[in-house]
Amino acid sequence: MHIVRAYDEDLKFLSSRIAAMGGLAERMVEQSVAALVNSDSGSARKVVADDAMLDAAQREIDDKAVAIIARRQPLADDLREVIGALRIASDLERVGDLGKNIAKRVVAVTAQQQPIRLFRGIESLAELALTQLKDVLDLYASRDVGALGAVRNRDDEIDAMYTSLFRELLTYMMEDPRNITSCTHLLFCAKNIERIGDHATNIAETVYYIATAQQMPADRPKGDKSHVVTLA
Repeated sequence: MHIVRAYDEDLKFLSSRIAAMGGLAERMVEQSVAALVNSDSGSARKVVADDAMLDAAQREIDDKAVAIIARRQPLADDLREVIGALRIASDLERVGDLGKNIAKRVVAVTAQQQPIRLFRGIESLAELALTQLKDVLDLYASRDVGALGAVRNRDDEIDAMYTSLFRELLTYMMEDPRNITSCTHLLFCAKNIERIGDHATNIAETVYYIATAQQMPADRPKGDKSHVVTLA
């Protein structure tokens, strides 16, 4: 316990705001994917509007962190806590941007009817990425370092599913050129979701650094093979 009670409150504020940012970012991604699947332009517009709230939360965390550093001059554990909050807030802000980007493509994608299996693939990919994000945010709250490695390594599953969906969308475009526009938008949506998994992995690495003062091993899994996909 710090001698200065207000100091503890400052650090708790950062943790609570990270939790709130994480909840909002998760909802934005969930709602954007649901809007995509259900052709719901109203929900898509709400996601775009909610991004301003996430941006404001990041600015609030940035301002608080700078004030803590200036006033308290934290060292060791406390400094890692403050720097970690800054890094995680940045990742969560990007997750919100990726959700917003998906929402912006809803009208373009749904203008032409697409096979339901393509949307099921997007839903499954989003479910994996959101599970990854929720788990790392839970570990930020609990500081359960032992589970971080397994959570980070699950990013391989997201990459493999993204590569499979990438191949399927390319095949569908080749079968009928009329599908090119909407499937291209779906490809961007899938890539945005894959990137959400990467940001969750970044957060896992930051939590490990906060808790241990060390970096996670550098052999970070990266299984996105879309750059080598070829179709006969």
